Amino acid sequence: QVHLVESGGGLVQAGGSLRLSCAASGSIFTINAMGWYRQAPGKLRELVAHITTDGSTNHADSVKGRFTISRDNAKNTVYLQMNSLKPEDTAVYYCHAEVQRVPYDYWGQGTQVTVSS
Repeated sequence: QVHLVESGGGLVQAGGSLRLSCAASGSIFTINAMGWYRQAPGKLRELVAHITTDGSTNHADSVKGRFTISRDNAKNTVYLQMNSLKPEDTAVYYCHAEVQRVPYDYWGQGTQVTVSS
């Protein structure tokens, strides 16, 4: 089992920054990759950023140049640095872990990010 706990969400003005953290515990050795997803009202959940065990990353086009995913292996923690935030970034942000066996996916509880104009 893998347990994910997010922190760092909140209310920020447009143009501001937030740093989200996701701490993983449990069967950490089974994790292949981790990422951040978000879901806005009336929208499907979408991938924001993803990082693999070798450090390879990808970011959604909508956040490239503004958001950066990173990890601290010693702390079993993944971060999402969000700069130049826009109102359209408002969503619940979920930490995600891809694991080697069933159920293959674990999710955090979500953290609300609200960007005001």
